[in-house]
Amino acid sequence: MTVTAESLFRELFLPLYPEDTRSDLGRARSMDANPANNPTVLAHLDDAAAVFAANAPLTLGMSSEALNLDYSDASVHRLSAALTTAQRDRLMAMGAHGTADNALFNLVVHGASYVGACIVRSHGGRWAVRRPLWESLVYLESHLGQGELPVFHWWLKSLADGAEITLADRYRTHVEVPRSRPEDLPILVAEDRKLPRLKRPRYDAFYKYLRAHLTELRDVGEDFPSPERFEELRFEQLSFLRVGGGRMVLVWGHNDHGLHAFWLGKTGFEKSAFWPCDKFPEPIIRPSGDDKLEVIFSHDGQLRSFELLWWGP
Repeated sequence: MTVTAESLFRELFLPLYPEDTRSDLGRARSMDANPANNPTVLAHLDDAAAVFAANAPLTLGMSSEALNLDYSDASVHRLSAALTTAQRDRLMAMGAHGTADNALFNLVVHGASYVGACIVRSHGGRWAVRRPLWESLVYLESHLGQGELPVFHWWLKSLADGAEITLADRYRTHVEVPRSRPEDLPILVAEDRKLPRLKRPRYDAFYKYLRAHLTELRDVGEDFPSPERFEELRFEQLSFLRVGGGRMVLVWGHNDHGLHAFWLGKTGFEKSAFWPCDKFPEPIIRPSGDDKLEVIFSHDGQLRSFELLWWGP
């Protein structure tokens, strides 16, 4: 049976919600559960994060040094890489479903507090408390605006079968990128050069392309798709576009599922995006002015077009 974010929620988490919350989830998710800003309530979230940092290495079968949950952005990326489907299935089978004894339930509810604490500590976020506590959001302001980040739901979506977007992807998109200053990024490609398409790319051909056309890029980084994942994606072709005055190179291509885009910077992988789309007509990403990109594709026969900033969503 396919495991979805919804099925995980209904089977493992919903039975442990208070009755009044279960009967009106929408209301509960929008209501401040700590209007007096009681520090004791916030301390419970910090305690949950600390429990996660202490216990997650053993739960995931890793050393504390390898996972190194030090509340940094990098620690969220290390954690995300450890959240495999095999780990999910193993932990989901440990303890009765719908009870606080289930291992995956405990990993996720404490893990949501940990990821939220990373945002609070490193990026000036503030907790927006909900009931139960693991539903709490993190309020974050950035140069792109302000919003409340549903970290618990990031976890559920990243653990679903066939998840195209990982926990690290969401953290990067909604936290690291909005809080960064892309204009301060180092130059990757100084001169404006022609970057031809790579037709029917395989992983080895992709690396040969980089050595031939992007010699400045030493490594694509740990978060770029692995060789196995790259082959699974089965791209029709890949296109390359110098953006941000050479601060990044956008790599994009489509497959049977949709349009994938990867932003590469001086130190390798920066972020990715995915949009479900039809195979025909062929999707397009192209420059729009000096600082934007235009994305055009068809989905279920309907043409879509929108703009992004050059450093992505």
